Amino acid sequence: MPVKIYKPTTPGRRNMSVQSFAELTKKAPEKSLLEPLKKHAGRNNLGRITVRHHGGGNRRKYRIIDFKRQNEAPATVIALEYDPNRTANIALIQYEDGKKSYIVAPVDLKVGDVITAGAESDIKPGNALPIANIPVGTLIHNIELYPGRGAQMVRSAGAMAQLMAKENGMAQVRLPSSEVRYVRLDCKATIGQVGNIEHENVKIGKAGKTRHMGIRPTVRGSVMNPCDHPHGGGEGRSPIGRPTPVTPWGKPTMGYKTRNKKARTNKFIVKRKNDR
Repeated sequence: MPVKIYKPTTPGRRNMSVQSFAELTKKAPEKSLLEPLKKHAGRNNLGRITVRHHGGGNRRKYRIIDFKRQNEAPATVIALEYDPNRTANIALIQYEDGKKSYIVAPVDLKVGDVITAGAESDIKPGNALPIANIPVGTLIHNIELYPGRGAQMVRSAGAMAQLMAKENGMAQVRLPSSEVRYVRLDCKATIGQVGNIEHENVKIGKAGKTRHMGIRPTVRGSVMNPCDHPHGGGEGRSPIGRPTPVTPWGKPTMGYKTRNKKARTNKFIVKRKNDR
């Protein structure tokens, strides 16, 4: 999808760009596939902020996406739509019995295309099938981690993984982060690359736009008081006074690894993303 660049008619318009939405064919969502989406402003059930910088933003309805693809009947793509809850666009598909559902739209999927989900499906964008039936070297997305649970990996705009090898009931998949991971052969994946590739080229342009997205301002720790942040205090601009930057709660940041070294799933990682 092309990116539209604005002329600098105002300070807010300078360096701002938006997507043209030229690929989309339908504006209003399918009402039967909507659910209310309540905002929590980063607060837990006790009303305490557990995720900072959340709050406000436009109202949204959640689009129910079919990540499991258990219906193996042929389905026709009848519309491409915008989804405010994700970076990728979504496709509205209709099965032969009239049932409709949403899927994440891959690259080159067009209105009128017929897609299927099953072991006998062709290797073409939008078709979902078990990894055991996908040839080595194919680009895939919407990858399951557990059979029947639904896609959990490689779902954002422009993302794609590559099937590298198959052996002993497991497949080696290279993820967008360059990490290589084992995935069971009976897990499903969708052929192709996630669409809306130009999403990464969009420049927000002004602070108000992030507020529309539900993101509140972030204050640097170095301008806080010592009681509020470990970087705070001092006369004028002061160094942080520590070997490495830390979070407001004193934990190292900027590259500090937080993954549990005894995590149960460590055995499925063949190559880490930072390994040479």
